[in-house]
Amino acid sequence: MQTSVLDWLDETAGRYPEKTVFSDQESSISFAEFNRLTRSIGTYLASAVPAGSPVMVLSGRHILTPACFLGIVRAGCFYAPLDASMPQARLRQSIRVMQADYMLVDRTDLETAAQLDFGGQIFVLEDILQTPPDGKLLEGAAAGLHEQSPLYVIFTSGSTGVPKGVITSHHSLMCYIDAVRRVLQADETDVFGSQSPLDYIAAIRDIYLPLRTGASTVIIPRSEFSMPGRLFETLNRNRVTALCWSAAGIGLLAKLHAFEAGRPQYLKKVCFSGSVMPCRYLKIWQQNLPGVMFVNQYGPTEATASCTYYVVEREVTDDMVLPIGVPYENYSILLLKDDDTAARPGELGEICVGGPCLALGYYGDPQKTAESFVQNPLNANYRELIYRTGDFGRYNEEGLLEFHGRKDRQIKHLGHRIELDEIEATAQKIDGVSGCCALYDKEKEKLCLFYTGEAAPKEIVVYFRGVLPGFMAPGKVIRLEHFPVLPNGKTDIQALKKQL
Repeated sequence: MQTSVLDWLDETAGRYPEKTVFSDQESSISFAEFNRLTRSIGTYLASAVPAGSPVMVLSGRHILTPACFLGIVRAGCFYAPLDASMPQARLRQSIRVMQADYMLVDRTDLETAAQLDFGGQIFVLEDILQTPPDGKLLEGAAAGLHEQSPLYVIFTSGSTGVPKGVITSHHSLMCYIDAVRRVLQADETDVFGSQSPLDYIAAIRDIYLPLRTGASTVIIPRSEFSMPGRLFETLNRNRVTALCWSAAGIGLLAKLHAFEAGRPQYLKKVCFSGSVMPCRYLKIWQQNLPGVMFVNQYGPTEATASCTYYVVEREVTDDMVLPIGVPYENYSILLLKDDDTAARPGELGEICVGGPCLALGYYGDPQKTAESFVQNPLNANYRELIYRTGDFGRYNEEGLLEFHGRKDRQIKHLGHRIELDEIEATAQKIDGVSGCCALYDKEKEKLCLFYTGEAAPKEIVVYFRGVLPGFMAPGKVIRLEHFPVLPNGKTDIQALKKQL
């Protein structure tokens, strides 16, 4: 019986010892060598860190970082990854959330770690890589691991400005990876191209699908995502067959006219998530890669990664909005109205997620955990936790779930309730608008639209007044050369708010 991700690694490394598991622009590592490194790291840590402890990781975008993660698990502990390229103020916030006593750092990021006011013990990765594995010590350290043991803590944005540490168990991660594996039909022949920062939730697919299936992952340099020609060369040189990327990343390449520079020749499957995919960009991918399977995913970190999926089986149109589909195996979806009753077919309701893939909660914050992970109000007979996403959804006539924006993206302006997502969807239909973000200046009672593209602000206002009621036309339209972005590729909303 497989109770932890270590079982996956041991089994797969035994089946494919000489096969590459991870590679980056400088080196690659086989399953056997990767497994040995995790045992070396685990042996050192097991002799210095009590089992069950959180260990923070400050390591770069390279093949040794996943070895850090699994080495920590070998020691019977769980990891909390940090991206050294993040602002130091943000890193310090995450460190304060964890209150951890231990940090594992690669030598490149040691100077950054020294500036973070971390009061615990710091281990340098390169100093412990050659530790002789001690099987008896590792067996004892991992003896306490079970399905519900924490595997990692991933930090997400908090409404108060303080990041939330979402704790995920081995069982939740393993359920999710198995569900995605079946939908993507992933196996040992696949090569994944990794886009996401390794401390970000989307990276779990690139890390754990290989450990489950024997596939490989190529860690692509960040710089290549703004250079389509070089990016596609990397994908082809490594014979990449699968991409699990952000919708923003997929859209950016279409906006950059990437397919004029070439095309990925070995690609078979593309899944995307993180934001709404504009179909005008997806259509470009479909037309250039007609044999590829495209999968739209939806879901929060609190549900491991994605809880629903939709396989796009026909060519989309520019104005089409993709459904978010049906639940993955081991997930259930409820739509609840404001009075906590079930929404009927076609009615809007808050998307709530249930099942074994739910996170264990927020690290060090039982109050926030209790507010978000609640008893299913439709079940009065036994304990059944659900996670309230704060997103609106409804089922269409085909029984597919549609995303209809966030509850906190609904504003009241001039006496009318307005969905900011609807403002953005309308703007995306305008020729000359390549990207947009709608915000509301509550103090000035002004609806604002930021956008990139060649359209003039006046054109945008005129278009809105022609298709929507006047109160939904932006009162302030601001053209940007580019949107400020966070390290995970999402728009930096706080930076935009400073421009209101």
